[in-house]
Formats: sequence, C-alpha cells, structure tokens
Amino acid sequence: MNTAFGQSTVLGYPRIGANRELKKAVEAYWAGTIDAAALEQTAAGLRAEVWQTLRNARLDAIPSNTFSFYDHVLDTAVAVGAIPDRFDRLGLSDLDTYFAMARGVDAEPALELTKWFDTNYHYLVPEIADDTTFQARPGKPLREYAEAAALGITTRPVLVGPATFLLLAKTSESSGRPFDRLGELTDTYAEILGRLADAGVPWVQLDEPAYVTDRTPQEIEALRAVYHRLGGLERRPQIFVATYFGELGDALPALLDTPIEALGLDLVAGQGNLVRLAAAGPLRGKTIVAGLVDGHNIWRTDLHAAATTGATVTGLADHVAVSTSCSLLHVPVDLSAETRLDADLVARLAFARQKVDEVVLLGQALRDGTAHLPDPLPATPAAWRHDEVRARLAGLSPADRQRGAYPERAAAQQARLGLPDLPTTTIGSFPQTAELRQARAALRAGTLDDAGYAALMRKEVEHVIRLQEALGLDVLVHGEPERNDMVQYFGEQLDGFAATDLGWVQSYGSRCVRPPIIYGDVARRRPMTVEWSTFAQSLTAKPVKGMLTGPVTILAWSFVRTDQPLADTADQVALALRDECHDLETAGITVIQVDEPALRETLPLRKADQKAYLDWAVGAFRLATSGVADDTQVHTHLCYSEFGEVITAIDALDADVTSIEASRSKMEVLDDLAAIGYRRGVGPGVWDIHSPRVPSHDEVIGSLRRAVAAVPAQRLWVNPDCGLKTRGYAEVEASLKRLVAAAAVVRGG
Repeated sequence: MNTAFGQSTVLGYPRIGANRELKKAVEAYWAGTIDAAALEQTAAGLRAEVWQTLRNARLDAIPSNTFSFYDHVLDTAVAVGAIPDRFDRLGLSDLDTYFAMARGVDAEPALELTKWFDTNYHYLVPEIADDTTFQARPGKPLREYAEAAALGITTRPVLVGPATFLLLAKTSESSGRPFDRLGELTDTYAEILGRLADAGVPWVQLDEPAYVTDRTPQEIEALRAVYHRLGGLERRPQIFVATYFGELGDALPALLDTPIEALGLDLVAGQGNLVRLAAAGPLRGKTIVAGLVDGHNIWRTDLHAAATTGATVTGLADHVAVSTSCSLLHVPVDLSAETRLDADLVARLAFARQKVDEVVLLGQALRDGTAHLPDPLPATPAAWRHDEVRARLAGLSPADRQRGAYPERAAAQQARLGLPDLPTTTIGSFPQTAELRQARAALRAGTLDDAGYAALMRKEVEHVIRLQEALGLDVLVHGEPERNDMVQYFGEQLDGFAATDLGWVQSYGSRCVRPPIIYGDVARRRPMTVEWSTFAQSLTAKPVKGMLTGPVTILAWSFVRTDQPLADTADQVALALRDECHDLETAGITVIQVDEPALRETLPLRKADQKAYLDWAVGAFRLATSGVADDTQVHTHLCYSEFGEVITAIDALDADVTSIEASRSKMEVLDDLAAIGYRRGVGPGVWDIHSPRVPSHDEVIGSLRRAVAAVPAQRLWVNPDCGLKTRGYAEVEASLKRLVAAAAVVRGG
C-alpha cells in the first residue's frame, strides 16, 4: 500500500551528538577503554535522540541509516558487500574490519580518503577489484529502522545510490572501471529493497549526487536504466532519489522518466533545476522534494523567497515536500547552545535544529499560505563594513600578484638555505596532546592565565624543535601547539570573524572541526603568528617554517557570508595574510608555508563554472604570497582531493614548493604534475598520517623511489601527507625516523 511522502523532511542530520559524544565513544573504543557493547549503547542513544528531536519538531518524514561510526559511503560499501579481500583476510570482527578499512592496521593500509564533492567532509573511496562479489547485507539499515519503529517513529532508510557509489569508487589491481559493473550492483540493490519491503519499510532514499557533476550521455542513460529496473520491482518500498549540491542537467528528465515516486532537487545551489523541472511539463504521480533550506551553510533562510520558489514547484507536480538542500551533516547541531555570539549575528543564523524548524514552517506555508512566516531581516549592520580594507582592494594592480621568475628565486633560496637533495620536513602541526588540550580548556575556563598558558606552549615548542633536530629533519616547524584549529585560530584574530563554542561539524571519522563564521569585512588587527615563529627560530640554526592557512582554505572551512562574491572575501583574507607574510619575513623567517588543502574542495562541480573560480582562487593565493623577496621560500600544502582536476591551478599558484597528499593514492599525483611540465619543488607525502599504522622502512623507500623516478631529486621534498595533530608522539617519532632514514638511503642511490 502506498504511503504519502509527507510535507516536510531533511536529507540527513548531524550524527556526532551535541557534545561530540560519538567522537569520544569511538576514540575510547579505539583506545581499548570501552568495548563494542558500550560503543553501540552510545550510538543507539544518539540515534534515538535525533529521531525524537525530528519528531518533536513536527517533521513529517524522518530519515534513518544516516548515522555512521565513521562514514556513510563506507557503510554503503559494507551494505553491498564491497569489502576488499585484504581486510576480510584479517579475521577481525565485523566492527574491527570496518575500522580497519577506515583507518588501516599494521598489516594493511586504509582505503583512500577524499573530499565529498565540494564540502569539507571526507569519505572513504570504495575499492572494487575484479573479484569483488557484491552481496546484499542490509543489516544496519534494517536494525536502525526497527530501533526507530520501537520508538513509534516510522523512518526512511538512506543509502548512497548505486550509480553514485560506483562513480565514486576506484579499482584495485583491476583493468576495468567500477561503473561497468552497475548492472551487477543494481541487482544487489534490488535484493536490498526487497528485504526492506519485507520489513515494512514504506520509503527508501537513494542518494545520487554524482549527477550534479558533468556526466556523459552514457552515464545518464545508465542512471535511467538503474531506476527503471529498481522502480519496476514488484516487491520494494517507494523510492525517493535525492540529489544535492547543484543542478542535475540532463539527468533530471532521465530520472523523471523512471517509475520512482519522488525526486529531490537542490534549489539553493542548483537554482537551474527549477527551469528544467518546468520544461519537463506536468509531473503526474511524482513527488518533488524541494531543497529550499540551505544545508551547507548556517545563514537563516529568506523564508518568503523560499516559499515563493516552493509555490512555483507546487504548480508543476502532483505533490511537493520541502526539504533541506542537502544533509544537515555539514552544519552544527543547535544554535541555542551558543550563548556568547553577538545578538545581531545570532538573529541571522540557523544551525541544524533551527533549519528543521525552517523546513516545517515552509511545509506549512505550501499548505496554508505565508501569513505565519516571520518578517525578513533588516539590512546588514554598518559596523560590519571596513572601508580601509575596501579601499586597499580597489587599489590593487596585477603586479601585486606577481613574484620574480622561479629559476632566479630557486637559486637565491638555495644560496640562502643550503639544503641537501631530498630535504626532509613535516607539514606543520605536531601532536595535540591531552596536556595541551587541558591547558587550552583551563585558559577558556579562567583557571590558567595568559602568561601561564604561553609558558606551557613555549615549552612544547622547544620540545618539538629539539625532537626534530634529534631526528635529523632539515626544515623544521614549531608544531603549532597554540592553535586550536588551522582556520579557527586565524578567525579568532581577524575582524569580520566570529567563533562558536559548540559549533562542531564532522570532517571525517572522529575528527570534528568548529568552522568560524565570516560575517563582515576581514581585517588583520595585529601580527598573528610572528611571536611563535621567531621564538622557535631562536632555538635552532636550521630554518623554521612560518605557518599560515591560505585564503581559499579559510573560506572553505568557515561559514562564509553570502552578501558579496566569494572572490571579494578571499581577497580580503589574502590582504591580511600578505601583511602577515611581510612581518614574518621582516622578523627573519626564511621559509613561509601557506596551506591550501581546500583548493580542489571548493572547485565548482560543473566544468563551465570552474575557470572563474580558479582564476580568483589562484589570484587570492598569489596576492597573499607575492609580497616577499625572491630568497624567501614559499611553500603550500594540499591534501585529500582529486588533484588531477586542478593540476594547472596548482602550478599557477607559483609556490616554490608544493607538498601534497600521495600515499593512499600511490603517488598518482606525480603523473599529473609530469603531464603539465611542473618544474618547481614538490613533496609527495610518503606517510599516511590519517592512519595509526607506522609505515615500514621498505614502504617509505618504495614511495620515494617512485617519486624520484618522476621528479629530479633536486626538486623533491620528503614529508608526511598532512599535519601530525591527530597522531601520538610514539608513532610520530617512529614514522619520522623511517622517513629521514629512507631519504638518506635514496639520496645515496
């Protein structure tokens, strides 16, 4: 029997808990201080809390199976039996096999980790081999559906759709393309749908966001075939295909041409979806789930404008439901927990819990009219404007984004630094120990004063410098013990930013971040890093890198104002960083690293939009870094993205040295660099720091030999994939010893 979809829904909800309860429980399990039963008890409590919150908010349609111990793409891999044999052979429990895939173990490296479309969420890349046998294993969605039903709540299980799953996957020692196996995988989904139907599930949500990117006609026809097959099943729940992060293009009419009952469209990032929907003509027997509330940012929805869009959709389909534009996974849990934000700012914000209320209000507006909607917000406060910064931007010229020619720079830098071939370094941060976190908490609580805190941080900097000297690294870092986060730290020292107390968002696994909020014009009040860098440099004769976060990454890992172009905000941040680079150089710092790990992440999903973005993104980086002398060496760092798509932009950054994640992807980025004739310094990561395993001596040497085969030793740097903040000192020391030893072996031929 068909069940109506409902008037309001969300595509997903934060799973970490209001106080990061999931993070703490998962890390306790990894540390061996709780068992699997205790971990599951915490998880069950978090799931129940989310379902009850959504029911109490009067949401009509509630999703399930959006909870995950690590990653929803990994959960889908398990649900379809795509578990590589190398993990199956370990003989671990199901839970420990799952975590081995996510984090690796001594015997096996983890699955590759990369960014989820244009977000700062990282997913685990499914690994498909020739002998992978798909198998329906829907235990998790069935259990969660039953848990919610026991609370009197009927839910809609969510899975990554089969086409997107294979488009995101990679082969493992295989000659084929994962997408070629879509027919097999569709059969597995058909079995899963049958088992969900047997359990009484009325609706299932299959997410197909890969189709808001550029897709071939063959891939679109394959999508149509998948949903003709699944929609034509005799025994299945009603199917809701959810898409998000942009416009579906030709995939929209293809999906409407199938027997699915509901289609979700992002009408925030994909406003062109409305045009394609209107062109499709009257939609008989279809529910359109209109993504009218932004799930990817924290600004309050203009409810009257959204209701107007919703009314337009209502004229095109038999039934319309209101939803978030994407899962609320990407925003903090609850604004009501923030007690120290400015009232003018709070009035303009909505976190996940408040966005649910917006969805419910809009659902009511579609049914009853807009009289109950609140009034629009007044104009932006004048105090959020910074006229001096705007005047500086207006006066910029092309010369402000240019340095001297690289060969002359390289010669000047080598004469000043005197580095060997294959110089060794790290990316920036060293372990954030329990003692450092406790000191930061004590400072916030007022039980430790500024002087006491600074003394503890200086002690840790000295420890990090002495350790690096003992290990034999060539270019050192101060370890960043004073930094809570590589973006938040700067946001707290710049005008135009606000920091939250509990605005946590999952980045990957148990890693959570608190993105700052950019609400006004950005300006630097005073030097932000010079004191720490010069203190560290005073402790050693070796060069110590000044460490900054680049303008694009600061934007990508913040919640950014939407009332001016992103390019303008990026240049405002770049000016602040340009001043910081100048002050570091003046203080005697000879190497400055400006990290841009989010360069690929923020890339528009459609190729037609990418050039404009890359032009301003590269321009902002060059504005930040082009004010230093030729003999000051500028580094940048990028990690956990598909770099081939932005390889020419990486070259255009014109950094003297680019360190880049490469261990999980087996150095594939080097081929991309060679293909464009890259001629500057590069440091492909030889140690995967997102796994607790210590790489073997032979592994590191093997990675370096592959790198030397692609890049001359004079331009090759030796470094980990990323910062060491999340690792412990024991594994850091062991891994760095192997890194330094491997560099010595390869230098010697």
